[in-house]
Amino acid sequence: MFKTIALSAALALGLGATGAHAAGAEGHVEDFDFSFEGPFGTYDQNQLQRGLKIYTQVCAGCHGLKFVPIRSLSAESGPGLPEDQVRAYAEQNFEVFDEELDDFRPARPTDNFPANNGVGAPDLSLMAKARAGFHGPYGTGINQFMKGIGGPEYIASLLTGYTGEDREQAGTILYENTAFPGGWISMAPPLYGEDVEFDDGHENDLESEAKDVAAFLMWTAEPKMMARKQAGFVGVLFLTVLSVLLYLTNKRIWAPIKRKGH
Repeated sequence: MFKTIALSAALALGLGATGAHAAGAEGHVEDFDFSFEGPFGTYDQNQLQRGLKIYTQVCAGCHGLKFVPIRSLSAESGPGLPEDQVRAYAEQNFEVFDEELDDFRPARPTDNFPANNGVGAPDLSLMAKARAGFHGPYGTGINQFMKGIGGPEYIASLLTGYTGEDREQAGTILYENTAFPGGWISMAPPLYGEDVEFDDGHENDLESEAKDVAAFLMWTAEPKMMARKQAGFVGVLFLTVLSVLLYLTNKRIWAPIKRKGH
């Protein structure tokens, strides 16, 4: 009797653990290389411009960037577009609701990107930070120095992770994706490769497009990354010099006293 109860309890725990593991199964995130990784990495301005074009032509139909000011597209640490191009880009691609006019008008550089238009489509302004990964080992974050922060890698992996399989569940079409937790996602594949033509003739295969838009979304989430890295480097250098000076000062002051003690 006791053995039967113990066996049933163990089986229940095992099934529960298996179910919990399946429900929380993480997708596979590919370790893509990006120019901004590492303590001295920088954004590739041409890549950010390509990513902006992909976002505008493919992603903006559903996903917004409501925390990103359009004028920031002219930043030298970002896409670096001339101000007249930023003005034309805003007017030609977006409309915003003006409360004073009580009507929609063409967007201006002083406006933010519009919010999302798709039902249930998440805003992408901070997605690259929200999906940060590679926190190991043991939560120390050391892997991020070697693999990157994980957010852009997740986005690129998601865009390239569709297997071509789909199924219907409760009236919703789900698509199999190796990077999405659980393996099935309701978003249809947004990129197939050769979706956007670039003026410089850059490669536009699926992986290249995925990496370009992932890099752009990293910039929208961390537009001041370069300045932060520079400040961090200066801070580390200052603390190193200060430590050496304090050590030498301490040695100069206390060395004679220690000799007298002996």
